Amino acid sequence: MTTIAAASHADPDTAPHGWRWAPAWVLAFVALWPAPGIAEGVMVLGALAAILRLLLMRFRGGTRLLSGPAWALTSVLFFAYWLPQLISSFDAMDRARAFQESLVDLRYLPFLWLAAAAVANEQGRRITFNGLAIIVVVWTLDALLQVIFGTSPLFWGIDQLKQVLSGHGMCKPEETLALDRLSGVLGPCNLKLGLVLASLSPFALFAAGKRFGLWGWSLAAATLGVVILLAGARAAWLTFGLVLVFSGWRLLGWKKLLGVFLFGGLSLLVLGMTSPQFRERIERTTQALNADESGVDVALSGRSQIWKASLCMIREHPVNGVGTRNFRAEFPACDPAPEAVPAWGSGPAHHAHQIVLEILSETGFIGLLLWLAGAAMAWRAWRFASAVAKERARPAMLALAVTVFPFNTHLAFYSTFWGGLTLLLAALYAGSLLARDDG
Repeated sequence: MTTIAAASHADPDTAPHGWRWAPAWVLAFVALWPAPGIAEGVMVLGALAAILRLLLMRFRGGTRLLSGPAWALTSVLFFAYWLPQLISSFDAMDRARAFQESLVDLRYLPFLWLAAAAVANEQGRRITFNGLAIIVVVWTLDALLQVIFGTSPLFWGIDQLKQVLSGHGMCKPEETLALDRLSGVLGPCNLKLGLVLASLSPFALFAAGKRFGLWGWSLAAATLGVVILLAGARAAWLTFGLVLVFSGWRLLGWKKLLGVFLFGGLSLLVLGMTSPQFRERIERTTQALNADESGVDVALSGRSQIWKASLCMIREHPVNGVGTRNFRAEFPACDPAPEAVPAWGSGPAHHAHQIVLEILSETGFIGLLLWLAGAAMAWRAWRFASAVAKERARPAMLALAVTVFPFNTHLAFYSTFWGGLTLLLAALYAGSLLARDDG
């Protein structure tokens, strides 16, 4: 890396851009997701490092980290996410806490600049995207070992370390005993494995296809598919299905892709006969075909009840919503069936389980318009990008697109975890698409 002093005299149009250490920050953040507190600490340290670097350059060398358009798009996508949160705070039940959370979430912005800088040149993109692919592969293989041995080796190691350091494990014993699906490295008290792998799968599939061709993509798709299916989250099945369609279509064409899906269908039949947990999820899903409303609600794990409550909140707070992360507090007042035991168990629903309803109920129509403005800017950047730029950004684009797909029913976009994941993908997309290099 050139010194800051030397770089300050370089031509901004020809000077090396990106940040050599940025990929390490990004990969460390993702790899530590099984330990949320530590991952959050890495993210905060990365944000501080980005601010420090800009201060040392006196904010005059920003184009040596990112191109002007990449700076702009990364910042626009962040504010399309953050401004609804801030505006909704004015009508939140606990305004002081809401404003405090909004200010705290500003920490994401410098980290997003760092993440975009990680993929601002060809070497950085290769390290970052391949590193994410390796993380996906390792977590997938670890989950397969859980299928064989009943325990995730990676989670067992993390749990033992936590036992030594704090005297207790990562999860409560009752959570471990109640485990009814594949949990992998994230553990039985954090059942996000299928959802996380589905969102990150484009990095693994594109890497496998690029390096090993048809058979590499097919093997990666099959292995990931088994783990995602056994992880039990039906929203993850939809997300991964979209990834297979759009990544496979480019590599295989429609005819071969149809053959892959035919093989996948046969595999589902075998899996349904051999896995009681998977069969139970399928049986529950098919209840949605019944005309009876209760059958639909069971199939959707109580989501119809949650969606009705969301519509109630939208009617009561149409302008700026009830406030981000206030869905749980507002749910009892809008619960359409307060006397009944909900399908998810006791207590109020934590979030809307549908991205459009979440945005509308928590941030109102103002929030939805800001989100749509961000989506429009992201689409405009893609539309006018060169073919070379689209190709290098395709894994990040697909990962972001399937994560925010409007029919998703699982994410809480204003939670710490899913908010961080979504914003990270947005930064990787902006940084790779609008990089200055064309190689």
